[in-house]
Amino acid sequence: MTVIGWIILGLLAGAIAKFLLPGRDPGGLLGTTVIGIAGAFIGGWISARWLDHPISKDFYDGATWAAATGGSLVLLIEYRILFGHSRD
Repeated sequence: MTVIGWIILGLLAGAIAKFLLPGRDPGGLLGTTVIGIAGAFIGGWISARWLDHPISKDFYDGATWAAATGGSLVLLIEYRILFGHSRD
């Protein structure tokens, strides 16, 4: 997959993470999008580096989607913990 593919995957993974963790985010739509893209890269890197599951070249690989969505969820939770009270 190319970098553009990872960005698209990150956008979709960020949307899935937002769907799974509804509520107000401190960064809004733009922040959630950036978190999704970063989560996809981080989740893919962790999967390839420490979980011994190299990332597939196929866009529709389930493990790739799980890694991207998992990374996005972790970053979204961390972001809410760190900055969640700034919009009260």
